[in-house]
Amino acid sequence: MDKLSFSQQQRLKYIDFRLMFVGHFTRAEVVENFKLGLSSATRDINIYKDLAKLNLTYDNTDKRYFITDNFKPLFDHDKDVSYREFATQLLNGGNDASAISFSFEKQSQLVIPNTSIVATITQAMINIKAIEIEYISPQSGISKRIVIPHSIVDNGLRWHIRAFDEKSDQFRDFVITRILSAKLIDKPILDRAKILSDQQWMRIVHLELVPHPKNAKFPQAVECDYGMEQGVLKLEVRSALTGYILRRWNVDCSENATQLSPEHQLWLHNRATLYGVDNLHLASGYTELEPKQSSRALKADTND
Repeated sequence: MDKLSFSQQQRLKYIDFRLMFVGHFTRAEVVENFKLGLSSATRDINIYKDLAKLNLTYDNTDKRYFITDNFKPLFDHDKDVSYREFATQLLNGGNDASAISFSFEKQSQLVIPNTSIVATITQAMINIKAIEIEYISPQSGISKRIVIPHSIVDNGLRWHIRAFDEKSDQFRDFVITRILSAKLIDKPILDRAKILSDQQWMRIVHLELVPHPKNAKFPQAVECDYGMEQGVLKLEVRSALTGYILRRWNVDCSENATQLSPEHQLWLHNRATLYGVDNLHLASGYTELEPKQSSRALKADTND
């Protein structure tokens, strides 16, 4: 495998992916997907057969390769990436040769960021530049800010940027759809170390999620939903993203599992891990472990 070029490995991964998730593929599909000649596609299929001959069998009548009972994936298909690729193929339908025929529905995307604003943000991140934005907040209305973004985050509901905000001298989250305009500015960044030292971004929080002890009558069902091992789902997340994750999955973060509405199927078993996380106003049922948690940081996230 190491002797193959990157493009060849990508074509073999496509063949492996089709066998694993669809169950079959044709030479024409390889040709169409990569815009190859027939001889090149045949060569790639033969390489795949040399590497994993027990994975596929050829049907002369259908002119199609099928998965076998002995199939073992040649590649480690990342689950998140694979599912997105699969969903894309299902939604787009592909060409006539590779269309997948069973029904698949995806929920509507309600929040769609402006492409030109996203482009300005990515340019700023790649080249470590500041941007001037016109931003509208539900709490404070329209304001102009100079920010230095370092990451784009999709929290499952909307996109935001994590950026150093010169006005507040803090790292904050700015929802991209609330950015009315954005332009790069030729302003020298005097202290690069400072604007790259986002402690909430760099810190990793260890979460232990378990079936809600009061809302889940049959906890095994919840364990199956989240692929728990020994009744626990262990996650490592950035501190800056912790509140969003807890809110998205309706995790009860109260000390004694007091959130009794049915959407709370998960309970945070190790709530002490949240000490020092800034955006805990997003976490259902959470009350401060100590009274002097940073109100400044909490106000920053709430306002934006």
